[in-house]
Amino acid sequence: MTEKMNPETINPRLDNPKKAEMKQIRWVLRVGFAGIIILLIQCLPSRVLFSPVPSKIKSIEGYASLRVYGEEETARTKFSFIFLLPDQGNIEASNFLGQTIYRIIINSEGAYLIIPSKKVYWKGHEEEIIYTFLGFKLNMREMISLLTGEWKELGLIQKEGYDQGWKLEKDQTGRIRSGWRGTLHFEIQEFVENSSLARILMFENEFTHGRVRLIKANFNRPIKSEAFSANFLRGYQRKSWEEIQALIDNES
Repeated sequence: MTEKMNPETINPRLDNPKKAEMKQIRWVLRVGFAGIIILLIQCLPSRVLFSPVPSKIKSIEGYASLRVYGEEETARTKFSFIFLLPDQGNIEASNFLGQTIYRIIINSEGAYLIIPSKKVYWKGHEEEIIYTFLGFKLNMREMISLLTGEWKELGLIQKEGYDQGWKLEKDQTGRIRSGWRGTLHFEIQEFVENSSLARILMFENEFTHGRVRLIKANFNRPIKSEAFSANFLRGYQRKSWEEIQALIDNES
């Protein structure tokens, strides 16, 4: 005679719906609790995400989000950055799943747009590299000035209010609040506390407009020289701009 099989040995959940229901309830509660924690973290005051802004910024590193609106599409990116004043930068752009799309390294030797997942890069002028990132041309010194407000300290203001093609406007406390050059216009919508550091930067160009939102920043920490080194690119393949653009579109 064949022995009858106990259904519970096949799938206990089928014959014990109460246990399955309790497990589902506990799972929902855990997920809900995690969601509440994330929401509370996001609602914390922004000041806890920033170290005190020093009177003289030598370096800045942190995280920010970028949103660019074009004529036909919108691009959203998160990025980490390390800037060593006056004009060195390392930027890593990622999608909202945290996957790296590309890196930018700008140093005394040149400007590089790198796709780590493909081990390829493009070398060009820093204005071209930043144009790919923001949608308008800036050099590294100007990009740092937009964020930190240290236009005069970085040598971009030689005479009051106008130089290097920029027209700049100040607020009542003397901070650079807005400015324009050609068709490019920017405005600091929100500062970090009482500093000149931009918390929310709005910009508008002939074909695009957008927003940079600073999420976290630390200042004047020791930075290793390797942060801006491009020596690792010896193991990468150099590509044309057209090839890099196609790869970035696929990564996005």
